[in-house]
Amino acid sequence: MASRHLARTIALQTLYQWDFMGQKEDEVLSAASKNIKEFAPNFEEGGFVVELVKGVDENKKEIDKLIKKYAPEWPIEKITLVDRNVLRLGIYELKFAGGKKDKPVPPRVVINEAIELAKAFGSGSSGKFINGVLGAIYKDMLAAGEVVEEKDKEKK
Repeated sequence: MASRHLARTIALQTLYQWDFMGQKEDEVLSAASKNIKEFAPNFEEGGFVVELVKGVDENKKEIDKLIKKYAPEWPIEKITLVDRNVLRLGIYELKFAGGKKDKPVPPRVVINEAIELAKAFGSGSSGKFINGVLGAIYKDMLAAGEVVEEKDKEKK
């Protein structure tokens, strides 16, 4: 398993645990540290796990607004814990993490990773649901000029 994929998996497990236990802000980072030690001792991407978990925590209100906007048929509390947290993770990477790194993760990679997490940990329809929501957000980001299509970057 690629190290970034494992990092996202641990981040998802942490966010799931955090959501299940009532989202106590002071517990999310300690849960991330415990999960890194338990699931991937000597893991070199532990900082990425913490970045993802902390980023979702810090931007949760804005992320949840986007979920409500792009999945209006599904009240956020009715979305399964797995799907809700895969969406939070994916939206954080799409909308909020790009400016924090020298080399942001390409949006299509973020979406594909989220779909894979949903397929691995969610229900049979989770991948399609996640793809639909993140794909719609990405499409609007393209239209707003927030991101540039991968193939368009190569032309510049």
